[in-house]
Amino acid sequence: MAYPGNVYSLKCSARDALALISGKWVMLILPALAEGPMRNGELMRKIEGISQKVLTQTLRQLERHGLVSRIDHEEKPACVEYSLTSVADSLVSTLAALDHWAEINFPELDAARVRYDEENGSI
Repeated sequence: MAYPGNVYSLKCSARDALALISGKWVMLILPALAEGPMRNGELMRKIEGISQKVLTQTLRQLERHGLVSRIDHEEKPACVEYSLTSVADSLVSTLAALDHWAEINFPELDAARVRYDEENGSI
């Protein structure tokens, strides 16, 4: 019998899944790859602010956990593409909804942060 997931349990590796997908760059990389397979350079251009090192590390982590496939076309110069796995496909709509929520609500969140900082002397 399969163990039922329980993210509140210290023993449940579902927590690891939540930690993985809640990463700043993961929440941008996976929805970007939902548009179709992309090469490293395409991802760098699409996701402003990510360094090459962090992109590579994050893609490796996503590949290790079965969310991204790395396709090496064994060409010279190197041609490697990244794409979503089927399990990642089932996650992308949720992440896209979070991205959309952030795009809609950032003005209110920014205003709340400014008010808080003014009231509490934070900078």
